[in-house]
Amino acid sequence: MNLEVKEKNTYIEDLNWRYATKKFDPNKELSQEDLNALLESIQLSASSYGLQPYEVVVVKDLKTREKLKAAAWNQTQITDASYLIVFANLRSVDEAYVDTYLDNIAETRNIDREDLKGMEDMIKSTTLQLSPEVQNNWAAKQAYIALGNLLSAAATMKIDTCPMEGFDAEKFDEILGLKEKNLTTAVIAPVGYRSEADQNQHLTKVRKAKSDLIEII
Repeated sequence: MNLEVKEKNTYIEDLNWRYATKKFDPNKELSQEDLNALLESIQLSASSYGLQPYEVVVVKDLKTREKLKAAAWNQTQITDASYLIVFANLRSVDEAYVDTYLDNIAETRNIDREDLKGMEDMIKSTTLQLSPEVQNNWAAKQAYIALGNLLSAAATMKIDTCPMEGFDAEKFDEILGLKEKNLTTAVIAPVGYRSEADQNQHLTKVRKAKSDLIEII
């Protein structure tokens, strides 16, 4: 087996290894190095136009996480994991946000800002024309793409995660001071290491059969 095939098989094995961890071991802490790698996987995530209309809040402080747990029906993953990663999408996208993004492209790629006029017109004629509600939904979808990157990266590193939607977004926004930043909580993911007492890790993964899930035309 060549190396490329072996790496592909390992990746699938990693995806089979991961599961939505229900009980984390509070005594096993994620290293700063591994946290940085997970955050980089989020940073490198794909997004529509590359706009990344979201921010990520990494919550380590236990007192803050206790407050967040109360706003998430007391789910223990929030306090038992090493960190809680909160994906907060923009409530609305304005012209200034797009301009900042395009300025970053020009600086990073060392090109004239005027050369991006076509891209600017395309983005502004689509994204900025959406209603605030549609913009919010669109931005949340981009945050979910970043979540997927995090889950896959964590699996390859044998780090446990649990994507969660069971929380009161308004209370999360209030606790984390997101509303004044034009942000709202989209989805959250504790990261850390599974507890040996979590019986879910021993369950066979249940997914649709490929024939029911995938259609090739």
